[in-house]
Amino acid sequence: MAIILTNLYRTLAAGIVLALVLLAAVIVLGEVDIGAAFGGRITWAYLFVWVHVASGVMWIGLLYYFNFVQMIQMPKIPAEQKPAVSKFVAPEALWWFRWAAMSTIVTGLIVAWLRGYLHDAYMLGFADGFDVPTFFIGVGMWLGTIMWFNVWFVIWPNQKKALNINNAYPDLPQAQKDRAARLAMLFSRTNMMLSIPLLLAMTGGGLNYGNSGL
Repeated sequence: MAIILTNLYRTLAAGIVLALVLLAAVIVLGEVDIGAAFGGRITWAYLFVWVHVASGVMWIGLLYYFNFVQMIQMPKIPAEQKPAVSKFVAPEALWWFRWAAMSTIVTGLIVAWLRGYLHDAYMLGFADGFDVPTFFIGVGMWLGTIMWFNVWFVIWPNQKKALNINNAYPDLPQAQKDRAARLAMLFSRTNMMLSIPLLLAMTGGGLNYGNSGL
């Protein structure tokens, strides 16, 4: 077991194998038609949901790490120790952060398209009357889109300046670095704030609304 758990990628591979074993057990014990299980839009949608959720966990998990841990602890770290975070930990975390955001938004759009509610969700359920679950999912999709935009076009570019990632801004004045760091922080906090209604919206889309007929 140690040979698996002491290597990140072997651990990930083992997790995927366990998930596939679980899926196989459901197919066998539930006497599921394998041809039907592994073909068609429904199956592809389920697989993309799996990746979508995993990507979202990575994205939001790192967002909360930055806001609940790194931003709060950085001012407390002695100046001579801060480069360990700003030069090594933060750039690596930001790489996973932005690509998790990209994977989340792309797979989410694919799921919505495969399940046939992409247009209705972005119309917030008003495309054909009003549908509460579609409204919830639509709000979540809009919030996720805004958060993705903030990551790629505000937080990441400004963090590159503030931390001089890949030595992209070696001669940038300190005042501009400080401004970039503050802008990245404010938009990161914005994303954290938006993540709370986003999670409510995404889970609310699957609720049973009883006699509402939805």
